[in-house]
This record gives sequence, C-alpha cells and structure tokens, in this order.
Amino acid sequence: MSFIRQFLRYGFDWAERVLGQIFAAEWNPLLNLGALGFFFYWVITASGIYVYIFFDTGVKEAYASVEYMTHEQWYLAGVMRSLHRYASDGLVVVMLVHIVREFSRDRYRGVRWFSWITGVPILIFVFAAGITGYWLVWDKLAQYVALVTTEWLDRLPIFGEPIARNFLSPATLDSRFFTLMVFMHIAVPLIALIILWIHLQRVIKPRINPPRGLAIGIFLSMLVLSLVHPALSQGPANLAEVPGTLGLDWFYLPLYPILETWPGPVTWGAAGTLLLTMLALPWLPAMRKPAAAVVNLDNCNGCVRCFNDCPYSAISIVPRTDGLPFERQAEVNPSLCVACGICAGACPTSTPFRRAAGLVPGIDLPDMSMASLRDELTAAGNHLQGPSKLIIFGCEHGPSIDASKAGNVALIRLRCIGQLPPSFIDYVLSRNLADGVVLAGCSENSCQARFGIAWTKARLNRERDPYLRRRVPRNRVKTIWTGRLGRRKLAQLVTRFTAELAEDESLEPPETAAEKHAIKAKELVYD
Repeated sequence: MSFIRQFLRYGFDWAERVLGQIFAAEWNPLLNLGALGFFFYWVITASGIYVYIFFDTGVKEAYASVEYMTHEQWYLAGVMRSLHRYASDGLVVVMLVHIVREFSRDRYRGVRWFSWITGVPILIFVFAAGITGYWLVWDKLAQYVALVTTEWLDRLPIFGEPIARNFLSPATLDSRFFTLMVFMHIAVPLIALIILWIHLQRVIKPRINPPRGLAIGIFLSMLVLSLVHPALSQGPANLAEVPGTLGLDWFYLPLYPILETWPGPVTWGAAGTLLLTMLALPWLPAMRKPAAAVVNLDNCNGCVRCFNDCPYSAISIVPRTDGLPFERQAEVNPSLCVACGICAGACPTSTPFRRAAGLVPGIDLPDMSMASLRDELTAAGNHLQGPSKLIIFGCEHGPSIDASKAGNVALIRLRCIGQLPPSFIDYVLSRNLADGVVLAGCSENSCQARFGIAWTKARLNRERDPYLRRRVPRNRVKTIWTGRLGRRKLAQLVTRFTAELAEDESLEPPETAAEKHAIKAKELVYD
C-alpha cells in the first residue's frame, strides 16, 4: 500500500508542478479540488432549477420538453441543459481526483478516517443523481440506462416483483414513473449536500469557494463548450424496440456495458467488495499514530494561539483546573490530534532563549519536543565549518538535501514547517550558529498539515503571533515551498544564498571589512 501511495504522490507532485507553471499558485486546479466540487455543485443546482421550469414529467411530454429547450430555446434553456451536463461531468472528475489525491497523501487514515468514511456515500449519491438525471431525458440512452439499471437491481432478492417489467412495453409505463424520478433526482443531491456538511465537520476553515479567477475561467470554458458542442438527446425512447448504437457518458456510465453482460452475482459481489474496501481502507493497515501534543499547565496561560492555529480542531479552550490565576487553559483531544506540531510553533513560551526552568512550552510534542529541537539545532550549528554557514529547517514532506557532503550546511527535520517558532530563527542568527536560515516545506497551498505554510509566512511577515522579531535581518532568511520534487531548486537556492552571504560585509569580522574598504578607497584614488 505504501508503494502505491508513494507512486501516486509522485505523479500528483509532478502534475501540480506542471500546472503551477501554467496557473498562479492559488489557481492550481489540483490544489482546489474540494472547492471546485462545490463550484460544480452550485452550477448544477442553478442550471437544474432553470431546466426544471420547462420540464414536463409526462411519458411523451418529457422528451418533447427537453427537445424544446435544446432546439427552440437553445440560446438559454439549451445552454442551461448543457451547463448542467458538463458541470455534472466536472463534479465527477474533481471528486474522483480528490479521492485519489487524498489517498496518495495518506490523508485518509488515523484521525482523518471520519472525512474519508463520510466521503464514500457522497460518491454513491453523486452517481445516483447523475443516473436518475439521464432517465428524465427519456431518449434511447435513457431507455438503455433504465433497462440495465432495473435488471441489475432485480438481481437482488428484495423486490416483490421485477421492476424491469415496467419497461417491457409502452403500456406498462406511466407518468408516475417520471414524477418519482424527478423526486429522486432532486432529493438525492440534497441528501448529498447534507452529507457534505457532515464531511466537513472536522475540517477547520474548509475552502468551499475556488479562487474567483479560476471559477470564472472554468465557467467560461463550460459556456463555450455548451455553445460549440451542446448536449443533445439520442432520439425518443421506444420500449417496443431495443436501442441500437448509443453514445455513453463515460463519466457516469462507464460500467453499464459490464452490468449488461456480466452475471449479477459477479457484479454485485464486485460492487460490495469495492464498497467494503473503501470503508475499511483507513485501517488497511491502521496508521501508526505519533504521540499527541501535551499541555503543560505550568506554562499555559490560555492565550488561545494554539487553539486558533490547530488545523484539526484537536485543541479546546476550557476553564482553568489547576488553580493558577488564569481563566482558561488549553486541552488536547488525542483522538483528533495528528501531531503536526503547529500548536507548539504557535505557543509564545516555545522560545529557545529560556534558561531558568528549561525549555518546557505550554504545549509540545512529547516525541519531538522543543527542548530536543534546540539541542539538535545547537549541536548542528556547532559542527558547521567554513564560510556562509546555513541551517535548513525542512518538514517531513518538503525537499531534501544531502547536508553531509557540505560542511557549511545542516538540515533539521520537523513534522511540519509550522512547528518552527520564529524565535528559533532569531536564536540561530543571534547565537551565530549559522549565517543564514532556510525554511523548506511542501508545495505552495499544498501543506500536508493544511496551514503550516500559511501560518509560517504570516509569522515571518509579522501578521500572526508569534511574530519574527524586527531585529532579525530578513535578508538572512529564505523560504522555499516546492514539495519533495524541489530537491534541485533547494540545492540551487543554497548555492545562491551562500554566495550572497559570502558577499555580505556585515557578516565579516571588523578587521576584514575595514581592509576591503581600504582597498576600494585605493582603487578610487588610482582611478
């Protein structure tokens, strides 16, 4: 399973980087899949409401009303029908890609199981809504879909009479069928929307709206496609005849030829196995959960910074329990904590300059504490040799570099770049552990812990507590957000940065800087 995830992740990282060269970082479609799903849903809803105004639920009238919209009122109702079709196809695409991408990034196990499990029925309801929508057109494709679907359902021993008999002849079908289909076609998406709301209950600040420019671009593309290649019916349904050659919608109906030809026990067995596998996937195998963050009340004053920065609602602010003169305290729910360390990076007591009582912040990771990070950092800085010494802080999912071959570069790994308090950067430079600091993390807008990059950038820019102190020279701090495929870019940044630091006279001993100024003065005299 791990090999499959790594292979898929490499493919997604490569695709994100390619699209990143075409789109701005915030417009990258692969980084807005969930938001695009909501966007397509709203387009489907708006266009569906307009189409419903002109739709007639009679057996003969259904096809005629759709044809009227397509050909007589093509400029509005016809366009709306096409938008309805293409937005539905787009929803399937982004939904399936979203599922595979979350699997590749291992964001379906551990505490994230809830979002995965609630996402499975959404998948089923979306396909059910699309299939019932094809029935309503009542053309030859709708007839084929109705026959294959009902015959497949009849293979389950749950119906008193075979429901496929309703499609044996025109006399067995009445308008109540279309009324039922309209009800199902409206009710199923509404149920899916409710499940979507549940799906997001454990997601803090979910992005449900794509960037405006991306949304406008996709909508205009669908609009042009609707005008150039409008959705068309495939001739009226005739239950007295067997449909011949049909054009399938390969987004919603790719398995229908299999359902038509394979035995029922095989197809139902395969469907049941696939469903159970999807539901059991978060525990195949179960994730080895790192130790959750721990609150140290002696150093917690209930400032709520960890609560505000936690991406997974794992921290609550509750009334004080230890008698200290503060109203509140932080409390961690281990069942929701992913141990990303962002909370420790947000804590104002996570400062390496502390000496009196040791480095024990108000909240910390027990197996990757701030004290151990400071010890590792100090040891790495003391072993650096040569000019232009660099310390790179990199998250587990960011680019890597072989620091062992360069005596002037050290790499410190973090769970997430958001785990790093800005005071550690100040510590490195003020204690002369290195001449420069590099922060390397996931791709832009694709943080494994969701907000690690965003919070880090805000802290560096003094827009979010804890701030980077003003005394820290920003020209000695670089950032790179490229993900695992950015190894070469990180190496190039290190080369450029070390060259810049070598030319920075403020880093040289006073006598060396004075000698250079004397040489430049002599050159001016000679000129």
